[in-house]
Amino acid sequence: MTVHAEDHAVRMPAYIDHSHLVVRDLPMVSSWYQTIMGLTPLEKTASGETLGVAGRPLLTLTTQGNAAIAPQNAPGLFHTAFLVPDRTELGRWLAHIAHNNVPLQGASDHLVSEAIYLGDPEGNGIEVYRDRPRDEWNFIEDGMVKMATLPLDLQALYDEAPKDKWDGMAEGTAIGHIHLQVSDIPQANAFFRDVLGLNLMATYPGASFFASGKYHHHVGANIWNSRGAPKRQANMTGLSDYTVHFNDPAKLQNAVARLDELEIPVTRNGDTVSLIDPWGIGLKLVG
Repeated sequence: MTVHAEDHAVRMPAYIDHSHLVVRDLPMVSSWYQTIMGLTPLEKTASGETLGVAGRPLLTLTTQGNAAIAPQNAPGLFHTAFLVPDRTELGRWLAHIAHNNVPLQGASDHLVSEAIYLGDPEGNGIEVYRDRPRDEWNFIEDGMVKMATLPLDLQALYDEAPKDKWDGMAEGTAIGHIHLQVSDIPQANAFFRDVLGLNLMATYPGASFFASGKYHHHVGANIWNSRGAPKRQANMTGLSDYTVHFNDPAKLQNAVARLDELEIPVTRNGDTVSLIDPWGIGLKLVG
């Protein structure tokens, strides 16, 4: 498995390492993630399968007979963000989807990164991005990082990309962050910063971005579609749960202690602490 650079998203004290979606048509959605996103099946179970890159599990897809399509304003997934190793790999993937006529939902230069947005066949949001080197990031006096949403020149990215055969996401691809729809931003700040111990790294109107290790964000939370929405129901399609992996055992202990202090119910299974977040989304904390 790839050894990432010390300042990579997954080398921080805490990071996102897994996203689990409930889908209606498992074979079709799985095939799409393999063909279009270049993920490889790693494990099959009775209810679904786990896909990844170079042996690294990233995405679990499951299905259930009573799955109800989640309303667009329900708390849950805004997008799962796949971080590729560099600009060349972002361009190679762009060329691949262009040749397959895959529609895009947007493309942005965020100053810290370059990102392309699309949706899977059941409407689950996806971002594919590359980080700019950290010495090109600008931090503000309060410790936050300067981000923006500027147009990304897709034609230039495509023109620069090698046009060799694309055979899947490059080794080293990881989940860089997960972006959630939540009901309330102060509640999100209280949960991700004050309970899980992540730092507030940036704010937009209606959104907050949290990270550890001064990364630009491991978790995004917005109310753009979901302001004041009721909790997500357990049988809804979309994001069933996601995993925060702690490289720093002390930070995991602090988070669990805060959960206990606030009497938020958790289930312990070996090294995994499972809970339901304030919006009805499953969350696993692992060390």
